[in-house]
Amino acid sequence: MPDKRPLRDDLQATLDARRDLGPEYEAALVESFVERLDATIAARVRAELDHHGAAPHKKSTPGSAMIPIALGSMGIGIPLTAIAAGNAGLVGLTITWIAIVIINVAAAGAIMRRN
Repeated sequence: MPDKRPLRDDLQATLDARRDLGPEYEAALVESFVERLDATIAARVRAELDHHGAAPHKKSTPGSAMIPIALGSMGIGIPLTAIAAGNAGLVGLTITWIAIVIINVAAAGAIMRRN
C-alpha cells in the first residue's frame, strides 16, 4: 500500500527534481509521479469499496448489450439511406445496408464471445 505522504508533496518533489535534473529526465519523472498517483487512487477506491461494500453486479444478457448498437444502426442508417439512394441509387443503397449488417453481425459476435 502506498505511504500516506500527500500527493502535493510528491508533485512538488517531482517539479523540484525536474528543475534540478533538466528536461531530459522529464518523461521518467512524470511516469514516476503518475504511477504514484495511480496507486493512491487505487488505494482510495479500495478503501471506499471496503467501507461501503461493492455494489452488486447486474448480470446483463447478450441481447441487452445489442440494443444500443441496433438503435445506433437505425439512427445512422436512415440518413445514410437517403444519401446513398440520392447519390448512387440502388447500388449505393445496397452497399450501405450490407455494411450496416456486417457491422451489426461483427458487434453481435464480439458481444457473444465476451459473454
